[in-house]
Amino acid sequence: MAILYVALPLAGVFLGWMIRWLYARFQLTAAEQKAARITQEAVKQAEAQKREILLEAKDQLIRERNQQERENRERRAEIQRLERRLIQKEENLDKKVETLEKDEAALNDRVRVIGQKEEELAGQEERYRKELERISGLSAEEAKKLIIQGLENEAKRDAQILLNKIEQEAQTAAEKRTRDILVTTMQRMAADVTAEVTVTSVSLPGDEMKGRIIGREGRNIRTLETLTGVDVIIDDTPEAVVISCFDPVRREIARVSLERLVADGRIHPARIEEVVQKVTREISQKIFEEGEKVVFDLGLHNMNPELIRALGRLHYRTSYGQNVLSHSKEVAVIAGMLASEIGANRELAKRGALLHDIGKGVESDSDQNHAEMGMELARKLGEDHRVVNAIGSHHADVEPNCIESVLCQIADAISAARPGARRETLDNYVKRLESLENIAEGFSGVDKAFAIQAGRELRILVNNEKVSDEDAKELCKSIAKKIETDMRYPGRIKVTIIRETRIVEYAR
Repeated sequence: MAILYVALPLAGVFLGWMIRWLYARFQLTAAEQKAARITQEAVKQAEAQKREILLEAKDQLIRERNQQERENRERRAEIQRLERRLIQKEENLDKKVETLEKDEAALNDRVRVIGQKEEELAGQEERYRKELERISGLSAEEAKKLIIQGLENEAKRDAQILLNKIEQEAQTAAEKRTRDILVTTMQRMAADVTAEVTVTSVSLPGDEMKGRIIGREGRNIRTLETLTGVDVIIDDTPEAVVISCFDPVRREIARVSLERLVADGRIHPARIEEVVQKVTREISQKIFEEGEKVVFDLGLHNMNPELIRALGRLHYRTSYGQNVLSHSKEVAVIAGMLASEIGANRELAKRGALLHDIGKGVESDSDQNHAEMGMELARKLGEDHRVVNAIGSHHADVEPNCIESVLCQIADAISAARPGARRETLDNYVKRLESLENIAEGFSGVDKAFAIQAGRELRILVNNEKVSDEDAKELCKSIAKKIETDMRYPGRIKVTIIRETRIVEYAR
């Protein structure tokens, strides 16, 4: 029994170990089988990848080979083209070389022939020379001198003929060029030119204002005339007062002052003096501003203030209906254009042209003309001698000594010759109106005649006691006939006779 007790545990342990060993053996076998399967699958995948890689490599090799073959074909084609070009060039070179050889041979033949002809000509020349010496009795040196002398005379004659031709052509071309330059300049300077005829008059709100302007015992009008240096003319002209003065600046001061006094309504000596002083300062400032504006517009620099002020005074001057400042500016522009066309000094030409009428703006009682006064002023203020000469020579008072002075003369003539640039002066205009009135007033029975509508109409007041209705018709025809005979005028003039009976009674 004891042995059984010992053998049974031992048998159990052995049996367990056997079972354990078998289980482990079984597990090991399964693992080996799984490993074998994995190994087989890996081998299969590796072989498949190997085949794919081999196929890809094969395809890549095929592509590269095809690419290489294509490139080789292209290279061979390019090489063939180059070979053909080289062959063609060689053929062309061969042809050229052959042609050159032929030309060289021909030239050699011509040189040889020419050499032979030169030798023949030399021999003939020697024979002819000896024959000429024998016939003429002159040596070679003497004949040479005669021939040279004859050639010199002929050359001089031809040269003189050519020189005359060149001078004529140059003169014609110069005249044409001059006309072209003048026409071009005038076309470029297409400025509007308006004649400025100024009648200095002041409009009034009513005729009763005339009495206020005159003032008590004429104190107001005397004060105004004394302060401004003008003549204030108060006549029968309705609602208007005329200002007369040879100085346009003083006339402008009087006009502005009177307009302000009329607008203000306060007219007495103290007020007149105050307004005149204020307007004088304003006009003086405006004169300088007008001069500065012109100088700035023309691009001129370093102009003396006295010259600028004199230029500004030209704004109030007219010549033949032309504003002198506008005329001077136009002359400067034209002179600058002409100078740029011919290559002269443009700055000096413009400066001299702008200042050519500066003497008209000088405040002086000298008996010199405006050109001489302008020269003196410009010289005193340090202007260039060419500018001074341009001022003095624009009316040929002195000889022009530079091209800029000549350009100033030309530009002045161009400006003055423009259509509409110069019209009849105010004096001529007034004289024509006075002539109309005087013709009418020269007939019996005419009380008063008025030229209106710029001289295009003549209104005549007749005495109703001396002139009947029938006589008025005949008188109107006679006056119209007299005007046609004695006067020269553009267009036509309307003659109107007014005959009225005016009866006045007063109710007391």
